[in-house]
Amino acid sequence: METSLAYSVILSLVLMTFCTCAWKILSLFLLKPKKLERCLRRQGLNGTAYRLLFQDLRGIIRMNKQVQSQPIAPFSNDIVPRVLPFYHHSIKKYGKLCFTWLGPMPVLNIMDSDMLKEIFSRIDEFEKPHPAGIADILASGLLDIEGEKWAKHRKIINPAFHYEKLKHVVEASCQSCEEMIRGWEKQSLAGDADVWPHLQHLTGDVLCRAAFGGTYDQVKGIVLLQQEQIGLANKIQQLAFIPGWNLLPTKLNKRMKEIDRKVKGLLEDVVTKREKAVKEGGVDDEDLLGLLLKSNRKEIQESGHQKGMSIEDVIQECKAFNFAAQTTSILLTWTLILLSKHKSWQDRAREEVLQVFGNKKPHFDGLSQLRIVSMILNEVLRLYPPAYMTARTVHRTTKLGDIQIPPGVLLLVPIILIHHDPEIWGDDAREFNPERFSEGVSKATKNKLCFFPFSWGPRNCIGQNFAFLEAKVALTLILQNFSVQLSPSYKHAPIPMLTLHPQHGAPLKLTRIGSNSSVPI
Repeated sequence: METSLAYSVILSLVLMTFCTCAWKILSLFLLKPKKLERCLRRQGLNGTAYRLLFQDLRGIIRMNKQVQSQPIAPFSNDIVPRVLPFYHHSIKKYGKLCFTWLGPMPVLNIMDSDMLKEIFSRIDEFEKPHPAGIADILASGLLDIEGEKWAKHRKIINPAFHYEKLKHVVEASCQSCEEMIRGWEKQSLAGDADVWPHLQHLTGDVLCRAAFGGTYDQVKGIVLLQQEQIGLANKIQQLAFIPGWNLLPTKLNKRMKEIDRKVKGLLEDVVTKREKAVKEGGVDDEDLLGLLLKSNRKEIQESGHQKGMSIEDVIQECKAFNFAAQTTSILLTWTLILLSKHKSWQDRAREEVLQVFGNKKPHFDGLSQLRIVSMILNEVLRLYPPAYMTARTVHRTTKLGDIQIPPGVLLLVPIILIHHDPEIWGDDAREFNPERFSEGVSKATKNKLCFFPFSWGPRNCIGQNFAFLEAKVALTLILQNFSVQLSPSYKHAPIPMLTLHPQHGAPLKLTRIGSNSSVPI
Protein backbone atom coordinates (compact mmCIF):
# COMPACT_ATOMS: atom_id res chain seq x y z
CA MET A 1 0.00 0.00 0.00
CA GLU A 2 2.75 2.42 0.99
CA THR A 3 4.76 1.48 -2.11
CA SER A 4 1.74 2.08 -4.32
CA LEU A 5 1.16 5.47 -2.69
CA ALA A 6 4.84 6.42 -3.21
CA TYR A 7 4.61 5.44 -6.89
CA SER A 8 1.47 7.55 -7.23
CA VAL A 9 3.17 10.58 -5.68
CA ILE A 10 6.24 10.17 -7.90
CA LEU A 11 4.06 9.72 -10.98
CA SER A 12 2.07 12.82 -10.08
CA LEU A 13 5.24 14.84 -9.64
CA VAL A 14 6.59 13.62 -12.99
CA LEU A 15 3.31 14.48 -14.71
CA MET A 16 3.21 17.93 -13.05
CA THR A 17 6.82 18.59 -14.09
CA PHE A 18 6.10 17.42 -17.63
CA CYS A 19 2.96 19.55 -17.88
CA THR A 20 4.79 22.59 -16.47
CA CYS A 21 7.67 22.20 -18.94
CA ALA A 22 5.25 21.58 -21.81
CA TRP A 23 3.27 24.70 -20.90
CA LYS A 24 6.43 26.80 -20.72
CA ILE A 25 7.60 25.50 -24.11
CA LEU A 26 4.15 26.10 -25.61
CA SER A 27 4.11 29.62 -24.18
CA LEU A 28 7.66 30.42 -25.32
CA PHE A 29 7.35 29.09 -28.86
CA LEU A 30 3.68 29.72 -29.68
CA LEU A 31 1.45 31.63 -27.25
CA LYS A 32 3.79 34.51 -26.43
CA PRO A 33 4.98 35.11 -30.04
CA LYS A 34 1.37 35.07 -31.28
CA LYS A 35 0.34 37.52 -28.56
CA LEU A 36 3.19 39.88 -29.47
CA GLU A 37 2.33 39.59 -33.17
CA ARG A 38 -1.30 40.57 -32.46
CA CYS A 39 -0.10 43.53 -30.39
CA LEU A 40 2.09 44.81 -33.25
CA ARG A 41 -0.53 44.27 -35.96
CA ARG A 42 -3.23 46.06 -33.92
CA GLN A 43 -1.03 49.16 -34.09
CA GLY A 44 -0.95 49.05 -37.88
CA LEU A 45 2.49 47.45 -38.24
CA ASN A 46 3.18 45.01 -41.03
CA GLY A 47 5.61 42.13 -41.16
CA THR A 48 6.08 38.42 -41.66
CA ALA A 49 3.73 35.97 -39.96
CA TYR A 50 5.13 33.91 -37.08
CA ARG A 51 5.72 30.23 -37.86
CA LEU A 52 6.66 27.49 -35.40
CA LEU A 53 9.40 26.22 -37.71
CA PHE A 54 11.25 29.58 -37.56
CA GLN A 55 10.68 30.42 -41.20
CA ASP A 56 12.37 33.86 -40.97
CA LEU A 57 15.48 32.45 -39.33
CA ARG A 58 15.77 29.84 -42.05
CA GLY A 59 15.25 32.61 -44.62
CA ILE A 60 18.07 34.67 -43.10
CA ILE A 61 20.46 31.71 -43.22
CA ARG A 62 19.47 30.75 -46.78
CA MET A 63 19.74 34.31 -48.15
CA ASN A 64 23.07 34.95 -46.42
CA LYS A 65 24.51 31.74 -47.84
CA GLN A 66 23.25 32.60 -51.31
CA VAL A 67 24.58 36.18 -51.51
CA GLN A 68 27.91 35.34 -49.88
CA SER A 69 28.67 32.68 -52.47
CA GLN A 70 29.61 35.31 -55.07
CA PRO A 71 31.43 38.68 -54.86
CA ILE A 72 29.87 41.90 -56.13
CA ALA A 73 30.91 42.26 -59.76
CA PRO A 74 31.46 44.81 -61.08
CA PHE A 75 32.60 46.80 -58.03
CA SER A 76 29.65 48.60 -56.41
CA ASN A 77 28.93 50.31 -53.09
CA ASP A 78 25.36 48.99 -53.22
CA ILE A 79 26.26 46.43 -50.57
CA VAL A 80 23.09 46.31 -48.43
CA PRO A 81 21.53 43.40 -50.43
CA ARG A 82 24.69 41.42 -49.67
CA VAL A 83 25.23 42.45 -46.06
CA LEU A 84 21.62 42.25 -44.79
CA PRO A 85 19.68 40.55 -47.61
CA PHE A 86 16.72 39.35 -45.54
CA TYR A 87 16.09 42.72 -43.88
CA HIS A 88 16.60 44.52 -47.19
CA HIS A 89 13.95 42.27 -48.78
CA SER A 90 11.54 42.66 -45.82
CA ILE A 91 11.73 46.46 -45.88
CA LYS A 92 11.06 46.54 -49.61
CA LYS A 93 8.00 44.33 -49.04
CA TYR A 94 6.54 45.71 -45.79
CA GLY A 95 8.04 49.20 -45.41
CA LYS A 96 10.73 50.65 -43.16
CA LEU A 97 8.73 50.24 -39.94
CA CYS A 98 8.14 46.50 -40.21
CA PHE A 99 8.74 43.42 -38.10
CA THR A 100 10.34 40.05 -38.73
CA TRP A 101 11.25 37.15 -36.44
CA LEU A 102 14.44 35.90 -34.85
CA GLY A 103 13.24 32.51 -33.70
CA PRO A 104 10.26 33.23 -31.39
CA MET A 105 11.29 36.88 -30.90
CA PRO A 106 9.72 39.66 -33.00
CA VAL A 107 12.27 42.09 -34.45
CA LEU A 108 10.93 45.60 -35.13
CA ASN A 109 12.94 47.57 -37.67
CA ILE A 110 13.55 51.23 -36.71
CA MET A 111 14.84 53.78 -39.26
CA ASP A 112 12.90 56.95 -38.37
CA SER A 113 15.17 59.80 -37.16
CA ASP A 114 12.89 60.94 -34.31
CA MET A 115 12.44 57.37 -33.04
CA LEU A 116 16.18 56.81 -33.20
CA LYS A 117 16.80 59.92 -31.12
CA GLU A 118 14.40 58.60 -28.49
CA ILE A 119 16.05 55.18 -28.44
CA PHE A 120 19.58 56.54 -28.09
CA SER A 121 18.60 59.26 -25.58
CA ARG A 122 16.39 57.24 -23.21
CA ILE A 123 19.12 54.80 -22.29
CA ASP A 124 17.42 53.67 -19.05
CA GLU A 125 14.37 52.49 -21.01
CA PHE A 126 15.97 51.21 -24.21
CA GLU A 127 18.84 48.95 -23.19
CA LYS A 128 21.29 46.86 -25.15
CA PRO A 129 20.33 43.17 -25.26
CA HIS A 130 22.43 41.32 -22.72
CA PRO A 131 24.81 38.97 -24.54
CA ALA A 132 24.72 35.28 -23.71
CA GLY A 133 27.20 32.45 -23.96
CA ILE A 134 30.25 33.21 -26.11
CA ALA A 135 29.00 36.74 -26.86
CA ASP A 136 29.26 37.51 -23.16
CA ILE A 137 33.01 36.82 -23.34
CA LEU A 138 33.52 39.36 -26.12
CA ALA A 139 31.13 42.13 -25.04
CA SER A 140 32.58 43.53 -21.84
CA GLY A 141 32.85 46.75 -19.91
CA LEU A 142 31.08 49.80 -21.33
CA LEU A 143 29.97 47.73 -24.33
CA ASP A 144 27.32 45.81 -22.40
CA ILE A 145 26.83 47.06 -18.83
CA GLU A 146 23.77 49.16 -17.99
CA GLY A 147 22.33 51.52 -15.38
CA GLU A 148 24.33 52.93 -12.50
CA LYS A 149 27.31 50.68 -13.19
CA TRP A 150 27.57 52.01 -16.75
CA ALA A 151 27.31 55.62 -15.50
CA LYS A 152 30.08 54.97 -12.95
CA HIS A 153 32.42 53.35 -15.49
CA ARG A 154 31.79 56.06 -18.08
CA LYS A 155 32.54 58.81 -15.55
CA ILE A 156 35.81 57.17 -14.49
CA ILE A 157 36.98 56.28 -18.02
CA ASN A 158 36.06 59.61 -19.67
CA PRO A 159 39.23 61.49 -18.60
CA ALA A 160 41.44 58.87 -20.30
CA PHE A 161 39.70 59.55 -23.64
CA HIS A 162 39.55 63.33 -23.40
CA TYR A 163 40.75 64.71 -26.73
CA GLU A 164 43.73 66.61 -25.28
CA LYS A 165 44.82 63.48 -23.41
CA LEU A 166 45.08 61.50 -26.65
CA LYS A 167 48.33 63.11 -27.85
CA HIS A 168 50.16 59.91 -26.96
CA VAL A 169 47.92 58.09 -29.47
CA VAL A 170 49.51 60.12 -32.27
CA GLU A 171 53.04 59.21 -31.22
CA ALA A 172 52.12 55.55 -30.75
CA SER A 173 50.41 55.48 -34.16
CA CYS A 174 53.46 57.04 -35.82
CA GLN A 175 55.82 54.47 -34.31
CA SER A 176 53.66 51.51 -35.26
CA CYS A 177 52.86 52.75 -38.76
CA GLU A 178 56.51 53.60 -39.52
CA GLU A 179 57.43 50.03 -38.51
CA MET A 180 54.74 48.67 -40.84
CA ILE A 181 55.97 50.81 -43.75
CA ARG A 182 59.59 49.76 -43.18
CA GLY A 183 58.39 46.16 -43.29
CA TRP A 184 56.63 46.79 -46.61
CA GLU A 185 59.76 48.38 -48.08
CA LYS A 186 61.90 45.37 -47.17
CA GLN A 187 59.64 42.95 -49.03
CA SER A 188 59.94 41.78 -52.60
CA LEU A 189 58.75 44.12 -55.38
CA ALA A 190 56.68 41.57 -57.33
CA GLY A 191 53.12 40.35 -56.89
CA ASP A 192 50.57 41.44 -54.27
CA ALA A 193 49.12 40.31 -50.96
CA ASP A 194 46.40 41.12 -48.48
CA VAL A 195 46.59 44.50 -46.70
CA TRP A 196 44.01 43.65 -44.07
CA PRO A 197 46.12 41.43 -41.73
CA HIS A 198 48.82 44.13 -41.73
CA LEU A 199 46.31 46.78 -40.70
CA GLN A 200 44.93 44.48 -37.99
CA HIS A 201 48.46 44.06 -36.66
CA LEU A 202 48.96 47.83 -36.87
CA THR A 203 45.91 48.69 -34.76
CA GLY A 204 46.81 46.03 -32.22
CA ASP A 205 50.32 47.43 -31.99
CA VAL A 206 49.02 50.99 -31.58
CA LEU A 207 46.74 49.82 -28.79
CA CYS A 208 49.68 48.17 -26.98
CA ARG A 209 51.68 51.40 -27.08
CA ALA A 210 48.86 53.89 -26.41
CA ALA A 211 46.83 51.99 -23.84
CA PHE A 212 49.55 50.00 -22.06
CA GLY A 213 52.75 51.88 -22.89
CA GLY A 214 54.35 51.16 -19.55
CA THR A 215 53.94 47.40 -20.02
CA TYR A 216 54.12 47.19 -23.82
CA ASP A 217 55.98 43.86 -24.09
CA GLN A 218 53.70 42.14 -21.58
CA VAL A 219 50.49 43.26 -23.26
CA LYS A 220 51.48 42.44 -26.84
CA GLY A 221 50.76 38.75 -26.21
CA ILE A 222 47.33 39.61 -24.78
CA VAL A 223 46.37 41.49 -27.94
CA LEU A 224 47.39 38.52 -30.11
CA LEU A 225 45.24 36.20 -27.98
CA GLN A 226 42.26 38.54 -28.29
CA GLN A 227 42.71 38.77 -32.06
CA GLU A 228 42.56 34.96 -32.19
CA GLN A 229 39.41 35.16 -30.08
CA ILE A 230 37.78 37.55 -32.56
CA GLY A 231 38.56 35.14 -35.39
CA LEU A 232 37.00 32.26 -33.44
CA ALA A 233 33.95 34.38 -32.63
CA ASN A 234 33.41 35.01 -36.33
CA LYS A 235 33.28 31.24 -36.92
CA ILE A 236 30.99 30.70 -33.94
CA GLN A 237 28.61 33.41 -35.13
CA GLN A 238 27.82 31.36 -38.23
CA LEU A 239 26.39 28.62 -35.97
CA ALA A 240 24.77 30.85 -33.34
CA PHE A 241 21.28 30.22 -34.74
CA ILE A 242 21.33 26.66 -33.35
CA PRO A 243 19.58 26.76 -29.92
CA GLY A 244 21.96 25.96 -27.10
CA TRP A 245 24.97 25.60 -29.40
CA ASN A 246 26.99 28.12 -27.36
CA LEU A 247 26.66 25.85 -24.33
CA LEU A 248 28.08 22.75 -26.00
CA PRO A 249 31.71 21.80 -25.18
CA THR A 250 32.87 22.12 -28.79
CA LYS A 251 36.49 22.73 -29.71
CA LEU A 252 35.72 26.34 -30.69
CA ASN A 253 33.79 27.10 -27.50
CA LYS A 254 36.44 25.54 -25.27
CA ARG A 255 39.22 27.50 -26.99
CA MET A 256 37.24 30.75 -26.58
CA LYS A 257 36.88 30.16 -22.86
CA GLU A 258 40.52 29.08 -22.52
CA ILE A 259 41.68 32.32 -24.17
CA ASP A 260 39.37 34.33 -21.92
CA ARG A 261 40.90 32.76 -18.81
CA LYS A 262 44.42 33.45 -20.09
CA VAL A 263 43.63 37.05 -21.02
CA LYS A 264 42.01 37.78 -17.67
CA GLY A 265 44.98 36.27 -15.80
CA LEU A 266 47.55 38.23 -17.82
CA LEU A 267 45.59 41.47 -17.55
CA GLU A 268 45.15 41.03 -13.81
CA ASP A 269 48.92 40.76 -13.47
CA VAL A 270 49.46 43.86 -15.64
CA VAL A 271 46.80 45.94 -13.87
CA THR A 272 47.86 45.10 -10.31
CA LYS A 273 51.55 45.73 -11.04
CA ARG A 274 50.76 49.00 -12.82
CA GLU A 275 48.49 50.18 -10.02
CA LYS A 276 51.23 49.54 -7.50
CA ALA A 277 53.87 51.26 -9.66
CA VAL A 278 51.68 54.32 -10.30
CA LYS A 279 50.95 54.69 -6.58
CA GLU A 280 54.68 54.63 -5.91
CA GLY A 281 55.33 57.15 -8.69
CA GLY A 282 57.57 54.73 -10.54
CA VAL A 283 56.06 54.94 -14.04
CA ASP A 284 54.48 57.38 -16.44
CA ASP A 285 50.69 57.28 -16.11
CA GLU A 286 49.75 59.13 -19.29
CA ASP A 287 48.73 56.06 -21.33
CA LEU A 288 45.09 54.91 -21.24
CA LEU A 289 45.59 52.37 -18.45
CA GLY A 290 47.50 54.86 -16.32
CA LEU A 291 44.88 57.58 -16.81
CA LEU A 292 42.08 55.14 -16.03
CA LEU A 293 43.76 54.01 -12.80
CA LYS A 294 44.44 57.63 -11.81
CA SER A 295 40.80 58.59 -12.42
CA ASN A 296 39.62 55.53 -10.48
CA ARG A 297 41.81 56.38 -7.47
CA LYS A 298 40.45 59.94 -7.49
CA GLU A 299 36.85 58.66 -7.55
CA ILE A 300 37.54 56.27 -4.65
CA GLN A 301 39.21 59.03 -2.61
CA GLU A 302 36.32 61.42 -3.18
CA SER A 303 33.35 59.04 -3.02
CA GLY A 304 34.49 55.82 -1.39
CA HIS A 305 35.31 52.32 -2.64
CA GLN A 306 31.74 51.52 -3.68
CA LYS A 307 31.86 54.37 -6.21
CA GLY A 308 35.10 53.18 -7.78
CA MET A 309 35.89 50.32 -10.16
CA SER A 310 37.16 46.98 -8.90
CA ILE A 311 40.20 45.24 -10.38
CA GLU A 312 37.77 42.94 -12.23
CA ASP A 313 36.00 45.99 -13.68
CA VAL A 314 39.30 47.46 -14.89
CA ILE A 315 40.24 44.13 -16.49
CA GLN A 316 36.90 44.02 -18.32
CA GLU A 317 37.44 47.54 -19.68
CA CYS A 318 40.97 46.64 -20.81
CA LYS A 319 39.54 43.64 -22.65
CA ALA A 320 37.10 45.96 -24.40
CA PHE A 321 39.91 48.28 -25.59
CA ASN A 322 41.18 45.76 -28.15
CA PHE A 323 37.79 44.80 -29.55
CA ALA A 324 37.00 48.47 -30.04
CA ALA A 325 40.43 49.05 -31.62
CA GLN A 326 39.61 46.57 -34.39
CA THR A 327 37.14 49.15 -35.72
CA THR A 328 40.09 51.23 -36.92
CA SER A 329 41.62 48.38 -38.92
CA ILE A 330 38.29 47.89 -40.72
CA LEU A 331 37.99 51.65 -41.35
CA LEU A 332 41.51 51.83 -42.80
CA THR A 333 40.97 48.76 -44.96
CA TRP A 334 37.81 50.10 -46.63
CA THR A 335 39.41 53.55 -46.96
CA LEU A 336 42.38 52.19 -48.90
CA ILE A 337 40.06 50.09 -51.07
CA LEU A 338 37.89 53.11 -51.95
CA LEU A 339 40.87 55.42 -52.51
CA SER A 340 42.26 52.76 -54.86
CA LYS A 341 39.01 52.93 -56.83
CA HIS A 342 38.79 56.75 -56.75
CA LYS A 343 42.24 58.01 -57.73
CA SER A 344 41.16 61.69 -57.80
CA TRP A 345 40.25 61.59 -54.11
CA GLN A 346 43.48 59.75 -53.31
CA ASP A 347 45.40 62.54 -55.08
CA ARG A 348 43.45 65.26 -53.25
CA ALA A 349 44.07 63.59 -49.89
CA ARG A 350 47.81 63.22 -50.61
CA GLU A 351 48.05 66.85 -51.71
CA GLU A 352 46.45 67.98 -48.46
CA VAL A 353 48.73 65.74 -46.38
CA LEU A 354 51.82 67.15 -48.10
CA GLN A 355 50.58 70.72 -47.64
CA VAL A 356 50.08 70.21 -43.89
CA PHE A 357 53.04 67.95 -43.03
CA GLY A 358 55.31 67.84 -46.07
CA ASN A 359 57.39 64.68 -45.74
CA LYS A 360 57.56 64.99 -41.95
CA LYS A 361 55.66 62.67 -39.65
CA PRO A 362 52.19 63.91 -38.54
CA HIS A 363 51.73 65.78 -35.27
CA PHE A 364 48.70 66.26 -33.04
CA ASP A 365 47.89 69.89 -33.93
CA GLY A 366 48.22 69.35 -37.68
CA LEU A 367 45.76 66.44 -37.81
CA SER A 368 42.82 68.78 -37.17
CA GLN A 369 43.73 70.61 -40.39
CA LEU A 370 43.15 67.52 -42.55
CA ARG A 371 39.73 68.57 -43.83
CA ILE A 372 39.67 66.41 -46.98
CA VAL A 373 40.96 63.37 -45.10
CA SER A 374 38.15 63.85 -42.54
CA MET A 375 35.59 64.07 -45.35
CA ILE A 376 36.91 60.83 -46.84
CA LEU A 377 36.86 58.97 -43.50
CA ASN A 378 33.28 60.08 -42.82
CA GLU A 379 32.15 58.94 -46.27
CA VAL A 380 33.84 55.56 -45.77
CA LEU A 381 32.11 55.22 -42.40
CA ARG A 382 28.81 56.06 -44.08
CA LEU A 383 29.15 53.48 -46.85
CA TYR A 384 30.99 50.79 -44.85
CA PRO A 385 30.14 51.28 -41.15
CA PRO A 386 32.15 48.74 -39.10
CA ALA A 387 29.16 48.27 -36.77
CA TYR A 388 26.52 47.75 -39.45
CA MET A 389 23.60 47.25 -37.04
CA THR A 390 22.69 47.49 -33.37
CA ALA A 391 19.71 46.53 -31.23
CA ARG A 392 17.79 47.53 -28.10
CA THR A 393 15.23 45.91 -25.78
CA VAL A 394 12.69 47.13 -23.23
CA HIS A 395 11.76 45.51 -19.91
CA ARG A 396 8.27 46.98 -19.66
CA THR A 397 5.75 48.31 -22.18
CA THR A 398 7.32 51.53 -23.46
CA LYS A 399 6.06 54.21 -25.83
CA LEU A 400 8.22 54.94 -28.88
CA GLY A 401 6.75 57.61 -31.13
CA ASP A 402 3.11 56.55 -31.50
CA ILE A 403 3.83 52.87 -30.86
CA GLN A 404 3.62 50.87 -27.64
CA ILE A 405 6.57 48.45 -27.48
CA PRO A 406 5.85 45.45 -25.24
CA PRO A 407 8.70 43.57 -23.54
CA GLY A 408 9.91 40.69 -25.65
CA VAL A 409 10.28 42.77 -28.82
CA LEU A 410 13.79 43.37 -30.16
CA LEU A 411 14.31 46.82 -31.71
CA LEU A 412 16.68 46.55 -34.67
CA VAL A 413 18.60 49.62 -35.84
CA PRO A 414 20.05 48.71 -39.26
CA ILE A 415 22.78 51.35 -39.38
CA ILE A 416 23.95 50.43 -42.87
CA LEU A 417 20.41 50.66 -44.34
CA ILE A 418 20.03 54.15 -42.86
CA HIS A 419 23.46 55.22 -44.15
CA HIS A 420 22.49 54.05 -47.66
CA ASP A 421 18.92 55.39 -47.76
CA PRO A 422 18.31 57.48 -50.95
CA GLU A 423 15.40 59.26 -49.24
CA ILE A 424 17.92 60.71 -46.79
CA TRP A 425 21.12 61.02 -48.82
CA GLY A 426 19.79 61.57 -52.33
CA ASP A 427 20.08 59.66 -55.58
CA ASP A 428 23.85 59.28 -55.10
CA ALA A 429 23.42 57.63 -51.68
CA ARG A 430 25.38 54.57 -52.82
CA GLU A 431 28.16 56.54 -54.50
CA PHE A 432 31.49 57.43 -52.90
CA ASN A 433 31.19 61.21 -52.61
CA PRO A 434 33.14 62.71 -49.67
CA GLU A 435 32.05 66.16 -50.88
CA ARG A 436 28.75 65.64 -49.06
CA PHE A 437 30.68 66.15 -45.79
CA SER A 438 32.47 69.32 -46.97
CA GLU A 439 30.50 71.48 -44.51
CA GLY A 440 30.52 68.98 -41.68
CA VAL A 441 28.26 66.19 -40.50
CA SER A 442 25.37 68.43 -39.37
CA LYS A 443 24.98 70.00 -42.82
CA ALA A 444 25.32 66.63 -44.54
CA THR A 445 22.58 65.09 -42.39
CA LYS A 446 20.36 68.22 -42.25
CA ASN A 447 20.42 67.73 -38.45
CA LYS A 448 18.62 64.39 -38.74
CA LEU A 449 19.91 61.30 -36.97
CA CYS A 450 20.97 59.37 -40.05
CA PHE A 451 24.76 59.08 -39.60
CA PHE A 452 26.01 57.37 -36.47
CA PRO A 453 28.91 54.98 -37.13
CA PHE A 454 29.98 55.37 -33.47
CA SER A 455 26.43 55.29 -32.09
CA TRP A 456 24.82 58.47 -30.70
CA GLY A 457 23.69 60.08 -27.48
CA PRO A 458 25.01 59.32 -23.97
CA ARG A 459 26.24 55.87 -25.04
CA ASN A 460 28.19 56.99 -28.10
CA CYS A 461 31.54 55.25 -28.53
CA ILE A 462 34.04 56.61 -26.03
CA GLY A 463 36.92 55.67 -28.35
CA GLN A 464 35.72 57.71 -31.35
CA ASN A 465 38.48 60.33 -31.11
CA PHE A 466 41.08 57.60 -30.56
CA ALA A 467 39.96 55.83 -33.75
CA PHE A 468 39.93 59.01 -35.84
CA LEU A 469 43.39 60.11 -34.70
CA GLU A 470 44.86 56.68 -35.35
CA ALA A 471 43.24 56.46 -38.80
CA LYS A 472 44.44 59.96 -39.78
CA VAL A 473 48.01 59.21 -38.73
CA ALA A 474 48.11 55.90 -40.60
CA LEU A 475 46.52 57.37 -43.72
CA THR A 476 48.91 60.33 -43.65
CA LEU A 477 52.01 58.14 -43.50
CA ILE A 478 50.74 55.72 -46.15
CA LEU A 479 49.85 58.54 -48.58
CA GLN A 480 53.21 60.23 -47.99
CA ASN A 481 55.00 57.05 -49.02
CA PHE A 482 52.77 55.12 -51.42
CA SER A 483 50.26 55.36 -54.21
CA VAL A 484 47.66 52.59 -53.84
CA GLN A 485 45.63 50.62 -56.36
CA LEU A 486 43.57 47.46 -56.21
CA SER A 487 45.17 44.22 -57.26
CA PRO A 488 43.53 42.39 -60.19
CA SER A 489 42.88 39.56 -57.71
CA TYR A 490 40.70 41.77 -55.47
CA LYS A 491 37.11 40.53 -55.03
CA HIS A 492 34.61 43.01 -53.64
CA ALA A 493 32.70 41.05 -51.01
CA PRO A 494 31.77 42.84 -47.76
CA ILE A 495 30.51 40.31 -45.23
CA PRO A 496 28.79 40.88 -41.86
CA MET A 497 30.80 39.23 -39.12
CA LEU A 498 31.30 40.96 -35.76
CA THR A 499 32.12 43.96 -37.94
CA LEU A 500 31.92 44.53 -41.70
CA HIS A 501 34.80 42.45 -43.09
CA PRO A 502 36.20 42.03 -46.62
CA GLN A 503 35.32 38.37 -47.18
CA HIS A 504 38.28 37.71 -49.52
CA GLY A 505 40.68 40.18 -47.97
CA ALA A 506 42.05 43.36 -49.54
CA PRO A 507 44.95 42.66 -51.92
CA LEU A 508 46.53 45.95 -52.98
CA LYS A 509 49.49 47.11 -55.02
CA LEU A 510 51.49 49.94 -53.50
CA THR A 511 53.83 52.02 -55.60
CA ARG A 512 56.54 53.93 -53.75
CA ILE A 513 56.14 57.67 -54.32
CA GLY A 514 58.81 58.66 -56.86
CA SER A 515 59.28 55.03 -57.94
CA ASN A 516 57.76 52.75 -60.56
CA SER A 517 58.10 49.68 -58.36
CA SER A 518 55.04 48.02 -56.82
CA VAL A 519 55.37 46.78 -53.27
CA PRO A 520 53.32 43.71 -52.33
CA ILE A 521 52.01 43.88 -48.79
